[in-house]
Order: sequence, then structure tokens, then C-alpha cells
Amino acid sequence: MISMNCDISEVLFNEHKLQDRIRELAQQITADYQDKNPVIISILKGGFVFMADLIRSITTPIEIDFLAISSYGSGTSSSGVVKIKKDIDIDITGREVIIVEDIVDSGLSLQYIRDYINKHKPASIKVCVLLDKPKAHKIDVKFEYVGFNIGTEFVVGYGLDYNEKYRNLPYIGILKKEIYS
Repeated sequence: MISMNCDISEVLFNEHKLQDRIRELAQQITADYQDKNPVIISILKGGFVFMADLIRSITTPIEIDFLAISSYGSGTSSSGVVKIKKDIDIDITGREVIIVEDIVDSGLSLQYIRDYINKHKPASIKVCVLLDKPKAHKIDVKFEYVGFNIGTEFVVGYGLDYNEKYRNLPYIGILKKEIYS
């Protein structure tokens, strides 16, 4: 069996660093949402690993839901065309909402998601992203909670994929260019 680790040129964030930062984010969210019951909406597929670890460290009551979108296809950068593949199930009208996203590249998908969620008339929307690529932004996007800023490298692992592979790596690493070029 060929190891997926051989396809990684560099590990950016190991398991320990990821878990430490996620606990810090959870502490911030817990403090911000004391005596509230926010709905945490994970963006599938990439955000589910991050959300699973994040919610286990949040110590205030929460509800969870999922929104599946498609904007990458089989490429390595966002196409900018977003399609809803799975809608939320919880009525979020008048509710506090936290969108949990794995990575922000151009910002176009996140803006689409924020606008889409806003149509459901929540009390508030905040965004928690694990990885932000500020140099790749095509629009001005803001988030309340950010795990790490990274460059423009193509990263996989910890829920992030290339052609549905590498999601199960326990760390975030840079995929070798020869794998996707």
C-alpha cells in the first residue's frame, strides 16, 4: 500500500498544534455564547473534522447542522460557482448562528454561504474558519474566529481533500505539486 504521507511535501500543522488552537477557539466561542444556544453549521465535506473537534471543546449548549456546497470540482482553487448540495434542517430564524468552514481561499464561497444563511433571518451570523488564505482573497471577507493564516499553498488533511483523498490525514500538509498538476 502506498502511504499518503509520501504525497506531502511539508506538514504545516501537526495534530498537537491543531488541537491546541481548536481548544483556544472553543474557549472564545464558549465565552461569547454563555447563556445562549447557538446553531453551529458545518460546511461539508471539509469542515466536519474541524467541527467535530471544535464542538467537543465548547462547554455551552449548542445545536449542530450541516450545509453541503460545491465550488471546487476536481481543481485546486475555487471556481466561484457555488451549488447547494445539502441544505440545513434546523429552523435558524432568530437564532445565533456560527458557520464553521475548513478553509477560505477566494472568499466567494463564504460570501455566498453567509448571504444564503442570512436569508433564513438568524439573529446573528459569525464565522469560524480553520485556515485562511488572505493572499488568495478576491473579495473582502471577515471572520470572527480564525485558526491559522496560511499562504497560497494547496493543503490537504484534517478534512481537506484533493479529489476526495487525504481527508483522513491527522495533520494539515502541503500536497506535492506533481500530484495535482
